[in-house]
Amino acid sequence: MRLGALAWEVGRPLSLADFAARLDARIAEAAPRADLLLLPEYACMELAPALAREAGCAGELAAMVEAGEAVLAVMRAAAQRHSIWLQPGSLPMRAGGGREVVNRAPLIRPDGAMAFQDKWHMTRFEAEQWGVGRGHAPAVFETPWGLIGVSICYDAEFPDHVRAQVAAGAWLILVPSCTDTAHGFFRVAISARARAVENQCFVAMAGTTGAAPWSATLDENCGAAAVYGPADRGFAADGVVVQGEMDARAWVFASLDEGAIHTVRAEGQVRNHRDWSGAAMPRAVAAGFA
Repeated sequence: MRLGALAWEVGRPLSLADFAARLDARIAEAAPRADLLLLPEYACMELAPALAREAGCAGELAAMVEAGEAVLAVMRAAAQRHSIWLQPGSLPMRAGGGREVVNRAPLIRPDGAMAFQDKWHMTRFEAEQWGVGRGHAPAVFETPWGLIGVSICYDAEFPDHVRAQVAAGAWLILVPSCTDTAHGFFRVAISARARAVENQCFVAMAGTTGAAPWSATLDENCGAAAVYGPADRGFAADGVVVQGEMDARAWVFASLDEGAIHTVRAEGQVRNHRDWSGAAMPRAVAAGFA
């Protein structure tokens, strides 16, 4: 598989058509070099200021939820037009036609068919300011290259979320992220590297970059794109497959082979994947001194 991941510089589209053109331009840059493209969490929220009837984060959220189906259609059309597998980041959408809003990441096939992964763990901003709720449990996606998973940003900071996907057969985890500080970016990046080590799998991440003072939601962004693998035989000593420059709009590309994952799980210096038994760790107790 040829994978491309983008550090998306937040822009200021003035309409849905304008956002569609920006999305198309970014995909056109990378489609000739990749089979699957990964974009950041909430990248499409750059459209919200142009649609919002009320200023502020709440107004931008309401506008994007209302436009959710139209934005999803734009993403789907882009994947079809460029005949590419596309994980276009995430967008806020209503869950099951109800009032609750979830953070939803589509995976779109070149023929336009879609499947979804919702975010499971909410950040403080999502829970306390937006009221975004927990969505569906971890899933895996069938692709021509085997099973893959999507863990949205904060979800990648929790071992059990990725582990559930790996236990179901995923060898690659996609992590669309959106972080507004270096602290946030490194929390996700360090967690992504840890997930690659403990599961002996590939983890790819894409983040938002740039200042957007016109947006209450995406006003500050700090991130990069990267792909990580097991720090073991056949891989780089630090586990980095490729890593983009911090806060620079750029694609990173990597050729990933599921066979390399099977090999390291069988022949690596360690066998994290096998040795994670799946059994619950006993509760820690106080150790006695004598």
